[in-house]
Amino acid sequence: MGKIQDEFKIVNKLQPTETCFDYSIYCPELAEITQAGQFVHIYCGEKTLRRPISVCQTNKQKGIIRIVFEIRGEGTLWLSKRKKGEFLNILGPLGNGFPTDKNKKALLIGGGIGVPPLLECSKCYSSESSSILGFRSQENAILIEDFIKNCAEVYIATEDGTLGTKGFVTDVLNDLLAHETFDVICACGPTPMLKAVSHAALCNSIECFVSMEERMACGIGACLVCACKTKKDGKEGYSHVCKNGPVFNAQEVVW
Repeated sequence: MGKIQDEFKIVNKLQPTETCFDYSIYCPELAEITQAGQFVHIYCGEKTLRRPISVCQTNKQKGIIRIVFEIRGEGTLWLSKRKKGEFLNILGPLGNGFPTDKNKKALLIGGGIGVPPLLECSKCYSSESSSILGFRSQENAILIEDFIKNCAEVYIATEDGTLGTKGFVTDVLNDLLAHETFDVICACGPTPMLKAVSHAALCNSIECFVSMEERMACGIGACLVCACKTKKDGKEGYSHVCKNGPVFNAQEVVW
């Protein structure tokens, strides 16, 4: 699959929380070929390195990709100040996405800013699929209504208990797996969360794929910044999150 680099127009801008931004970008070429779980690299002003942002959703008919991101540093701060009608220099799609299948019943698990990459997934599995979304607090919650449109059930967990179950997504996960079965689990979020989800999937004999969150520099596998430890055929080594991932089979990751 080829990569595209060009200037693309922001056609809509929303701000769901104080530090979170939601952009719809008109780029038919990207919308046509981007898969669930892939990301784009965005040039952010005079910064030396582009910023990797996961694609939240694609609309092939309208030629739009949607990105939802949080301010994490100078680059994303610059990005948050762009206005509707401005253009962004975007390179993508990058990385490997989730292996989706409309015949499989999936459980999608997202934590914080790991929630957006799973929204496109929610369209790519069986209508019986469910999701567990975790946030620090109700004021940080995003995309819940979007997931409700695509999933049979949506479970919410917040660390302070202001919305849904008080606790973590893993608390909800363990209760859910006690009485319901799934063909596959797809997860994105902090590494400790992914490790716990991977363990639960293994204990319940469920296929599991995780989208790893690592700092990236080049985004195309030329540097070693985003290396993570993996194992294949019994041998341990390192993989690039940007090129070999960001999505990995959970059992290949050395936690």
